[in-house]
Amino acid sequence: MTRPLGITVSRHIMDSQRLHPAATGDLTGLLNELIVAAKTISAEVNMAGLADILGMSGKTNIQGEHVQKLDEFANNTIKRRMARCGYLCAMTSEEEADIIPVVEGYEGKYTLAFDPMDGSSNIDVNVSIGTIFSIHRRLSPDGGPGDESDLLQRGRRQVAAGYIIYGSSTMLVFTTGAGVQGFTLDPSVGEFFLSHPDIRIPDKSKYFSINEGNYHYWQEPVRRYLHYLKEEDKATGRPYNGRYIGSMVADFHRNLIAGGVFLYPRDSKNPTKTYGKLRLLYEAAPLAFLAEQAGGRAVTDDGREILDIEPEGLHQRVPVIVGNAHDVDIFLEFMAEKR
Repeated sequence: MTRPLGITVSRHIMDSQRLHPAATGDLTGLLNELIVAAKTISAEVNMAGLADILGMSGKTNIQGEHVQKLDEFANNTIKRRMARCGYLCAMTSEEEADIIPVVEGYEGKYTLAFDPMDGSSNIDVNVSIGTIFSIHRRLSPDGGPGDESDLLQRGRRQVAAGYIIYGSSTMLVFTTGAGVQGFTLDPSVGEFFLSHPDIRIPDKSKYFSINEGNYHYWQEPVRRYLHYLKEEDKATGRPYNGRYIGSMVADFHRNLIAGGVFLYPRDSKNPTKTYGKLRLLYEAAPLAFLAEQAGGRAVTDDGREILDIEPEGLHQRVPVIVGNAHDVDIFLEFMAEKR
């Protein structure tokens, strides 16, 4: 079988670097190291049913959630790969309570926040899962380890963000602030090739993604918005189709490519999660950056732009409404009692 020649992710990153004469190549190197970690995780995901890596590890993470074996593998793979890459001053993971230091003498000028295995509750049932990452430039002086202030930065200050989704194929989707690019892994050669250039969220939505099991715990305007999406109106393309996987990265990816809106508003079911379930640094901010770069929008259910939220802690949670900008705007009209 003859395979078409295509642009590799490494080539794309290098070409982008050439457009910025002052670039040092550090961000390029950092992204390339992350890509190696993604390939390692992808290989393990594809063998999960055969490699004794399904099921619980017996541990509990900082969120109080049971840790899957694949969660632990992905977390350790990224930590070990990135700790001495020379481009980072500090890391933070959804799976760990505190800052993850890099190896002494290898401190760089960027930070990395990551969710090593988003949707891990779906691992045992063979549903798409993914790795989400966010990169900031450090604020503390160069030449030593980073601190919490380097990691607690607004999403608006991200220099790169993206995700790797492990599904029927493995895809890398990322932005460095100049649009969103998608690459698909060719396992026969072990390389990501550009498959989805300049991704834009479609103007017309097809889908809404929300956990309707929480219906009775939502605020009334959220329930009315959901009814709106289900009403028949040919002029606005309603009703939308409900699609909810339970892996945020998978739901987001489908809506990014096919058009839609993802919602995880606050609910009253669990008092400790009054302000939302999803993590600002590891899920909300990086996907908000991607959404905006693709022509979409991301807000909380009280109207705050997710990229403008000042983080107060490494594991801060926020409500998330992200996707097609028009649909997000209408959601906010419902929340403001304008509809």
